[in-house]
Amino acid sequence: MTGVELAGLLALGAATGFLAGLFGIGGGMILVPFLTLILTAHGAPAEHVVHIAIATSLATILFTSISSLRAHHRHGAVLWPVARALAPGIVVGAAAGAQVAALLPTAPLAAAFAGFVGLSATQMLRNRKPKPSRQLPGAAGLASAGGLIGLVSSLVGAGGAFVSVPFMVWCNVAIHRAVGTASALGFPIAAAGTAGYVAAGWREFGAPAWPFAGFVYLPALAAIVAMSVLTAPLGARLAHAIDAAPLRRGFALLLYLLGGYMLWKAIGA
Repeated sequence: MTGVELAGLLALGAATGFLAGLFGIGGGMILVPFLTLILTAHGAPAEHVVHIAIATSLATILFTSISSLRAHHRHGAVLWPVARALAPGIVVGAAAGAQVAALLPTAPLAAAFAGFVGLSATQMLRNRKPKPSRQLPGAAGLASAGGLIGLVSSLVGAGGAFVSVPFMVWCNVAIHRAVGTASALGFPIAAAGTAGYVAAGWREFGAPAWPFAGFVYLPALAAIVAMSVLTAPLGARLAHAIDAAPLRRGFALLLYLLGGYMLWKAIGA
């Protein structure tokens, strides 16, 4: 790894943590496009660069999800029975999502991520919440919902809140409890998804060798985690001190640009 690449990864980690704390979003929407850009500039194989970016983004959630979970648990916002009921499906779905992603060429995978970012940016601009219209399903229904949450999250390298929070609010769970419960889902999504990407990468590349563990790029993982855990609390404190609505609109426009880059990457592939 060159000094320029390390500096870029440290800056990316700092920015991702700060923005995640400021806007309460997962870092995958930011990490995957910028990691794709940085890795492409430093010669990563074009046929795997998006897979590596998504896998590495997902691996960072193994570390960043813990502090978020602890904070929500201290405030009593985690519905543990719901989290436990969702978890089996989430583990299966996240592991399966990694295998599906590994089978996809770069173009459709990048296009799918571009669609995810565009949808997320639109939701952020509209700032609309789903109307509660039903109650939470039983154990089988929650396990099925968990499977879908895990599958989609693993495909795009995200922690799942963008799917799980609207689902729980739709099922008449108060928003603060939905967000708190979603924080408990990030770790199993990341654990199962990362294991899936490591296994898929081993099949693709052979025995693990530094600087990779399967599709996970270890230097990027270390640099991003080291900085994001420092800057996320700063963003969270600022969110409580200012009106973040105007910044949210600007951030949504940034997401459109990042989604456009990933769409361009898909077309180029």
